[in-house]
Amino acid sequence: MKDWKSNKIVDIKKYFENSLTTIYSIGETQSIFKILIESKLGLSQKDLIINPDLKISESEVLQIQFALKRLLKNEPIQYILGETQFFDLKIKVTPSVLIPRPETEELVNWVLEDVKVSSQVSILDACSGSGCIAIALKSNLPNAKITGVDISKEALSIAKQNAQLNKVIIDFVEDNMLDSTMKERYEIIVSNPPYVSREEAIQMQDNVLKYEPHLALFPESEDVLIFYKSIFKFALKSGSKWVYFEINQYKEEELINWLKLENVTDFTFKNDISGNLRFLKISF
Repeated sequence: MKDWKSNKIVDIKKYFENSLTTIYSIGETQSIFKILIESKLGLSQKDLIINPDLKISESEVLQIQFALKRLLKNEPIQYILGETQFFDLKIKVTPSVLIPRPETEELVNWVLEDVKVSSQVSILDACSGSGCIAIALKSNLPNAKITGVDISKEALSIAKQNAQLNKVIIDFVEDNMLDSTMKERYEIIVSNPPYVSREEAIQMQDNVLKYEPHLALFPESEDVLIFYKSIFKFALKSGSKWVYFEINQYKEEELINWLKLENVTDFTFKNDISGNLRFLKISF
Protein backbone atom coordinates (compact mmCIF):
# COMPACT_ATOMS: atom_id res chain seq x y z
CA MET A 1 0.00 0.00 0.00
CA LYS A 2 1.26 3.48 -0.82
CA ASP A 3 -0.49 5.04 2.15
CA TRP A 4 1.71 3.29 4.69
CA LYS A 5 5.44 2.75 4.77
CA SER A 6 4.98 -0.81 5.95
CA ASN A 7 2.42 -3.34 7.06
CA LYS A 8 3.45 -2.83 10.68
CA ILE A 9 0.41 -2.12 12.81
CA VAL A 10 2.28 0.67 14.64
CA ASP A 11 2.85 2.55 11.35
CA ILE A 12 -0.71 1.99 10.23
CA LYS A 13 -2.00 3.28 13.58
CA LYS A 14 0.07 6.46 13.26
CA TYR A 15 -1.12 7.15 9.71
CA PHE A 16 -4.73 6.36 10.66
CA GLU A 17 -4.70 8.77 13.60
CA ASN A 18 -2.97 11.56 11.65
CA SER A 19 -5.54 11.24 8.87
CA LEU A 20 -8.50 11.68 11.19
CA THR A 21 -7.23 14.59 13.29
CA THR A 22 -9.18 17.10 11.17
CA ILE A 23 -12.44 15.37 12.15
CA TYR A 24 -11.87 13.82 15.56
CA SER A 25 -9.82 14.49 18.67
CA ILE A 26 -6.77 12.28 19.27
CA GLY A 27 -8.67 10.43 21.98
CA GLU A 28 -11.54 9.72 19.62
CA THR A 29 -9.25 8.55 16.81
CA GLN A 30 -7.46 6.19 19.19
CA SER A 31 -10.79 4.81 20.35
CA ILE A 32 -11.99 4.34 16.76
CA PHE A 33 -8.78 2.55 15.79
CA LYS A 34 -9.10 0.27 18.81
CA ILE A 35 -12.68 -0.62 17.90
CA LEU A 36 -11.72 -1.18 14.27
CA ILE A 37 -8.82 -3.55 14.82
CA GLU A 38 -10.72 -5.51 17.45
CA SER A 39 -13.61 -6.03 15.05
CA LYS A 40 -11.73 -6.51 11.78
CA LEU A 41 -8.46 -8.09 12.94
CA GLY A 42 -9.27 -9.60 16.32
CA LEU A 43 -6.47 -7.58 17.92
CA SER A 44 -6.64 -5.97 21.34
CA GLN A 45 -4.81 -2.96 22.73
CA LYS A 46 -2.71 -5.41 24.72
CA ASP A 47 -1.62 -7.13 21.49
CA LEU A 48 -0.29 -3.82 20.17
CA ILE A 49 1.66 -3.14 23.35
CA ILE A 50 3.18 -6.61 23.47
CA ASN A 51 4.06 -6.70 19.78
CA PRO A 52 4.26 -3.19 18.28
CA ASP A 53 6.14 -4.50 15.23
CA LEU A 54 3.35 -6.89 14.34
CA LYS A 55 2.71 -7.01 10.60
CA ILE A 56 -0.72 -7.60 9.14
CA SER A 57 -1.65 -9.01 5.76
CA GLU A 58 -2.28 -6.97 2.63
CA SER A 59 -6.00 -7.85 2.75
CA GLU A 60 -6.18 -6.64 6.36
CA VAL A 61 -4.48 -3.39 5.38
CA LEU A 62 -7.09 -2.95 2.66
CA GLN A 63 -9.88 -3.41 5.20
CA ILE A 64 -8.46 -0.65 7.39
CA GLN A 65 -7.90 1.65 4.43
CA PHE A 66 -11.47 1.12 3.20
CA ALA A 67 -12.80 1.92 6.68
CA LEU A 68 -10.60 5.03 6.85
CA LYS A 69 -11.97 6.34 3.55
CA ARG A 70 -15.50 6.03 4.90
CA LEU A 71 -14.52 7.63 8.21
CA LEU A 72 -13.05 10.60 6.34
CA LYS A 73 -16.54 11.16 4.91
CA ASN A 74 -17.82 11.40 8.51
CA GLU A 75 -19.53 8.01 8.42
CA PRO A 76 -19.74 6.61 11.98
CA ILE A 77 -17.52 3.63 12.76
CA GLN A 78 -20.56 1.77 14.12
CA TYR A 79 -22.29 1.87 10.72
CA ILE A 80 -19.07 0.87 8.98
CA LEU A 81 -18.77 -2.19 11.22
CA GLY A 82 -22.52 -2.77 11.32
CA GLU A 83 -22.53 -3.22 15.07
CA THR A 84 -21.76 -1.64 18.42
CA GLN A 85 -21.66 -2.50 22.11
CA PHE A 86 -24.43 -1.52 24.51
CA PHE A 87 -24.61 -2.77 28.08
CA ASP A 88 -21.99 -5.42 27.17
CA LEU A 89 -24.29 -6.67 24.43
CA LYS A 90 -23.61 -6.77 20.71
CA ILE A 91 -26.15 -4.59 18.92
CA LYS A 92 -26.51 -4.55 15.14
CA VAL A 93 -26.89 -1.03 13.71
CA THR A 94 -27.66 0.37 10.27
CA PRO A 95 -28.58 3.90 9.15
CA SER A 96 -32.19 2.91 9.89
CA VAL A 97 -31.54 3.16 13.64
CA LEU A 98 -29.76 5.53 15.98
CA ILE A 99 -26.39 4.44 17.31
CA PRO A 100 -26.84 3.62 21.01
CA ARG A 101 -25.06 6.09 23.30
CA PRO A 102 -23.34 5.43 26.65
CA GLU A 103 -25.76 7.90 28.26
CA THR A 104 -28.66 5.64 27.35
CA GLU A 105 -26.97 2.84 29.32
CA GLU A 106 -27.42 5.11 32.34
CA LEU A 107 -31.15 5.30 31.59
CA VAL A 108 -31.31 1.50 31.62
CA ASN A 109 -29.35 1.44 34.88
CA TRP A 110 -31.86 3.78 36.50
CA VAL A 111 -34.69 1.38 35.69
CA LEU A 112 -32.68 -1.57 36.98
CA GLU A 113 -32.02 0.25 40.25
CA ASP A 114 -35.79 0.46 40.84
CA VAL A 115 -36.87 -2.99 39.67
CA LYS A 116 -36.05 -6.30 41.35
CA VAL A 117 -34.31 -8.88 39.18
CA SER A 118 -37.04 -11.44 39.90
CA SER A 119 -39.85 -9.03 39.05
CA GLN A 120 -42.48 -10.06 36.49
CA VAL A 121 -43.12 -6.43 35.66
CA SER A 122 -44.44 -5.39 32.24
CA ILE A 123 -42.27 -2.80 30.48
CA LEU A 124 -42.79 -0.81 27.28
CA ASP A 125 -39.79 0.56 25.39
CA ALA A 126 -41.38 3.41 23.44
CA CYS A 127 -39.57 4.52 20.26
CA SER A 128 -37.42 1.41 20.50
CA GLY A 129 -35.14 1.89 17.47
CA SER A 130 -32.43 -0.79 17.51
CA GLY A 131 -34.10 -2.38 20.52
CA CYS A 132 -31.03 -1.78 22.68
CA ILE A 133 -32.99 -0.57 25.74
CA ALA A 134 -35.53 -3.40 25.60
CA ILE A 135 -32.82 -6.00 25.07
CA ALA A 136 -30.61 -4.68 27.89
CA LEU A 137 -33.59 -4.68 30.25
CA LYS A 138 -34.68 -8.19 29.29
CA SER A 139 -31.11 -9.47 29.66
CA ASN A 140 -31.12 -8.22 33.25
CA LEU A 141 -34.79 -8.82 34.09
CA PRO A 142 -35.45 -12.30 32.70
CA ASN A 143 -38.94 -12.55 34.22
CA ALA A 144 -40.13 -9.20 32.90
CA LYS A 145 -42.52 -8.99 29.95
CA ILE A 146 -41.02 -6.43 27.60
CA THR A 147 -42.49 -4.84 24.50
CA GLY A 148 -40.70 -2.55 22.08
CA VAL A 149 -42.63 -0.20 19.82
CA ASP A 150 -41.48 1.89 16.86
CA ILE A 151 -43.06 3.51 13.83
CA SER A 152 -40.24 2.41 11.51
CA LYS A 153 -40.52 -1.00 9.84
CA GLU A 154 -36.79 -0.92 9.12
CA ALA A 155 -35.94 -0.21 12.76
CA LEU A 156 -38.22 -3.01 13.95
CA SER A 157 -36.49 -5.43 11.60
CA ILE A 158 -33.12 -4.55 13.14
CA ALA A 159 -34.55 -4.74 16.67
CA LYS A 160 -35.91 -8.24 16.04
CA GLN A 161 -32.52 -9.35 14.71
CA ASN A 162 -30.85 -7.90 17.81
CA ALA A 163 -33.21 -9.74 20.13
CA GLN A 164 -32.44 -12.99 18.33
CA LEU A 165 -28.71 -12.22 18.38
CA ASN A 166 -28.82 -11.72 22.15
CA LYS A 167 -31.16 -14.66 22.76
CA VAL A 168 -34.00 -12.74 24.42
CA ILE A 169 -37.72 -12.82 23.74
CA ILE A 170 -39.28 -9.40 23.21
CA ASP A 171 -42.52 -8.47 21.50
CA PHE A 172 -41.81 -5.76 18.92
CA VAL A 173 -44.81 -3.81 17.66
CA GLU A 174 -45.23 -1.30 14.85
CA ASP A 175 -47.12 1.70 16.18
CA ASN A 176 -46.98 5.48 16.40
CA MET A 177 -46.52 6.70 19.97
CA LEU A 178 -48.00 10.06 18.98
CA ASP A 179 -51.32 8.32 18.40
CA SER A 180 -50.97 4.84 19.82
CA THR A 181 -53.61 2.19 19.24
CA MET A 182 -52.14 -0.27 21.74
CA LYS A 183 -54.54 -1.58 24.41
CA GLU A 184 -52.06 -3.40 26.63
CA ARG A 185 -51.16 -2.07 30.08
CA TYR A 186 -47.57 -1.48 31.14
CA GLU A 187 -46.33 -0.90 34.67
CA ILE A 188 -43.19 0.81 33.40
CA ILE A 189 -42.55 2.83 30.26
CA VAL A 190 -39.04 3.79 29.24
CA SER A 191 -38.24 5.94 26.23
CA ASN A 192 -35.48 7.71 24.39
CA PRO A 193 -37.73 9.51 21.91
CA PRO A 194 -36.89 12.07 19.21
CA TYR A 195 -36.11 15.24 21.17
CA VAL A 196 -33.68 17.39 19.18
CA SER A 197 -35.06 20.70 17.93
CA ARG A 198 -34.38 21.76 14.34
CA GLU A 199 -32.55 24.82 15.66
CA GLU A 200 -30.01 22.54 17.33
CA ALA A 201 -29.18 20.82 14.06
CA ILE A 202 -26.59 23.48 13.17
CA GLN A 203 -24.62 22.47 16.26
CA MET A 204 -24.61 18.78 15.43
CA GLN A 205 -21.62 16.96 13.99
CA ASP A 206 -21.78 15.70 10.41
CA ASN A 207 -21.36 12.08 11.49
CA VAL A 208 -24.74 12.38 13.23
CA LEU A 209 -26.59 14.80 10.95
CA LYS A 210 -25.60 13.18 7.65
CA TYR A 211 -25.93 9.53 8.62
CA GLU A 212 -28.27 8.90 11.55
CA PRO A 213 -32.04 8.74 10.88
CA HIS A 214 -33.74 12.12 11.25
CA LEU A 215 -36.98 10.34 12.12
CA ALA A 216 -35.34 9.23 15.36
CA LEU A 217 -33.64 12.56 16.06
CA PHE A 218 -36.15 15.30 15.31
CA PRO A 219 -39.84 15.43 16.24
CA GLU A 220 -41.91 16.27 13.16
CA SER A 221 -43.52 19.09 15.09
CA GLU A 222 -42.63 22.56 16.30
CA ASP A 223 -43.38 21.25 19.79
CA VAL A 224 -40.15 19.49 20.73
CA LEU A 225 -41.90 17.93 23.76
CA ILE A 226 -44.58 16.24 21.69
CA PHE A 227 -43.34 12.69 22.32
CA TYR A 228 -43.08 13.24 26.08
CA LYS A 229 -46.63 14.56 26.16
CA SER A 230 -48.02 11.72 24.06
CA ILE A 231 -46.19 8.98 25.97
CA PHE A 232 -47.28 10.54 29.26
CA LYS A 233 -50.93 10.43 28.14
CA PHE A 234 -50.47 6.81 27.10
CA ALA A 235 -48.97 6.06 30.52
CA LEU A 236 -52.00 7.56 32.24
CA LYS A 237 -54.31 5.43 30.09
CA SER A 238 -52.15 2.38 30.70
CA GLY A 239 -52.11 2.80 34.48
CA SER A 240 -48.32 2.89 34.56
CA LYS A 241 -46.39 3.33 37.81
CA TRP A 242 -43.25 4.91 36.36
CA VAL A 243 -42.12 6.54 33.15
CA TYR A 244 -38.42 7.01 32.45
CA PHE A 245 -37.32 9.43 29.74
CA GLU A 246 -34.06 10.45 28.16
CA ILE A 247 -34.41 14.19 27.67
CA ASN A 248 -33.00 17.22 25.91
CA GLN A 249 -30.70 18.90 28.42
CA TYR A 250 -31.67 22.35 27.15
CA LYS A 251 -35.40 21.88 27.72
CA GLU A 252 -35.57 21.67 31.53
CA GLU A 253 -37.69 24.81 31.92
CA GLU A 254 -40.15 23.71 29.22
CA LEU A 255 -40.41 20.26 30.79
CA ILE A 256 -41.05 21.68 34.27
CA ASN A 257 -43.74 24.02 32.92
CA TRP A 258 -45.41 21.13 31.13
CA LEU A 259 -45.29 18.93 34.26
CA LYS A 260 -46.92 21.72 36.26
CA LEU A 261 -49.69 22.02 33.68
CA GLU A 262 -50.31 18.28 34.03
CA ASN A 263 -50.33 18.63 37.85
CA VAL A 264 -47.42 16.20 38.11
CA THR A 265 -45.66 16.60 41.44
CA ASP A 266 -43.73 13.34 41.77
CA PHE A 267 -40.91 13.63 39.26
CA THR A 268 -37.11 13.50 39.36
CA PHE A 269 -34.47 14.85 37.02
CA LYS A 270 -31.07 13.19 36.83
CA ASN A 271 -27.75 14.16 35.29
CA ASP A 272 -25.63 11.83 33.20
CA ILE A 273 -22.06 10.90 34.07
CA SER A 274 -20.81 14.04 32.32
CA GLY A 275 -22.96 16.24 34.54
CA ASN A 276 -25.50 17.12 31.84
CA LEU A 277 -29.22 17.03 32.57
CA ARG A 278 -30.26 13.86 30.76
CA PHE A 279 -33.09 11.90 32.40
CA LEU A 280 -36.56 12.34 33.84
CA LYS A 281 -38.60 9.90 35.92
CA ILE A 282 -42.30 10.46 36.52
CA SER A 283 -44.01 8.45 39.27
CA PHE A 284 -47.77 7.96 39.38
